[in-house]
Amino acid sequence: MQSRTETGTDLATGSQHLPQLTEPRNPGLELDMDWVMRAAANRSAIERRTATLPGRRSVKKEFQAAWLLRAISVIDLTTLSGDDTPGRVRRLCAKARQPVRHDLLEALGMTGLTTGAVCVYHEMVETAVAALDGSGIPVAAVSTGFPAGLSPFKLRVAEIGESVRAGASEIDIVISRRHVLTGDWQALYDEMRTFREACGAAHIKAILATGELGSLRNVARASLVCMMAGADFIKTSTGKEAVNATLPVSLVMMRAIRDYHARTGIRIGYKPAGGISTAKDALIYLMLLNEELGPHWVRPDLFRFGASSLLGDIERQLEHHVTGAYSAAWRHALA
Repeated sequence: MQSRTETGTDLATGSQHLPQLTEPRNPGLELDMDWVMRAAANRSAIERRTATLPGRRSVKKEFQAAWLLRAISVIDLTTLSGDDTPGRVRRLCAKARQPVRHDLLEALGMTGLTTGAVCVYHEMVETAVAALDGSGIPVAAVSTGFPAGLSPFKLRVAEIGESVRAGASEIDIVISRRHVLTGDWQALYDEMRTFREACGAAHIKAILATGELGSLRNVARASLVCMMAGADFIKTSTGKEAVNATLPVSLVMMRAIRDYHARTGIRIGYKPAGGISTAKDALIYLMLLNEELGPHWVRPDLFRFGASSLLGDIERQLEHHVTGAYSAAWRHALA
C-alpha cells in the first residue's frame, strides 16, 4: 500500500479519537443452496495473491504509527486459559482501557484509545463487565462448548443465554465442524440460526475453525451459510486448533463477506484469531482487509483481531516510532 491511502491519510491526519460506528444487525436470509454450492476457491491463485502481499504493500513512519493505533482499536484482548483468575481478568481490562502508555499517546496526539473488546470464558464475564463499567468496551464471551463445540446442543444454547444474562454483549460461538465436513449445510444453517436467536441483542461471531474444515471451498461455503443464518461476524479460529488464522483463509472469508454485501447490502464483520502476534502481522492483515473490503471495514464494528500478545508488540513499535529506540518486551506487559 502506498503511504497515502485514503485510510492512511484519515488515520494520520484525522480526529484524535478513533471513530466508533455501529453497523445494523445482520437479519440473515433463507438458505440459498444454489448460492452455497456455486462457491469455490482456487487455492493456487489465492496462495499467489496472499504470498506477494507483504512485499508489495508497506507503510512507514507516521502512517505506520497511525495504522498501528487503528490495529489496537480493533483488538479483542483475550484470555482463554484454564488458570484464569478474577485478578488476571481485571488487569487485562485495565490494559484494555489504557492499552498504550500515556506518554506515548501524548507524543502521538492520540486520546480516547481503547481496545475493541475483552474476550473471556463465561465464568469471567461478570468480572470483566464490572471492570469495564463506564468504559464503553464490550465484553465478548466464547460459548457453545468452546473450543470443540461437542457438548449437548441444549447446553450449548443455554450457555449463550447464561453469558448474555451475565452481561456479555458479544458471543463468539463455535460451529459443528461435522456439518461442514459432511456437506450438511441445512444442519449448519439451522444450528447457526438457533444460536443467533439465543443471543438476542448480543452480537454473534461465528467461529468456523477453518484449520479443521478440510478445504478453502468448505471455508467459503461455511462462511456464506453462517452469514445467511444471521452471523454478525465470521471468525477464523478458536486459537486452539493446530492451524489458525492464515492469509489464504482470510482472503476467502473476506471475499465471501464482499459477495454477501453485494447481494444483500449488509456488512458482515471479520475476525482473524490465533497466531497473529506481531505488529507486522497486524499490518499485513489490515492491508488485505483494506484492499478487499475497503476502508469502511477497518473499524471496530466490522473487524477484530482475536489476540493477546499482539498488543505488547504494537506498543513496542509505537515506542520505537516516538523515541527511536526499542524497549524490552517486559516494559509492555498485558496483565
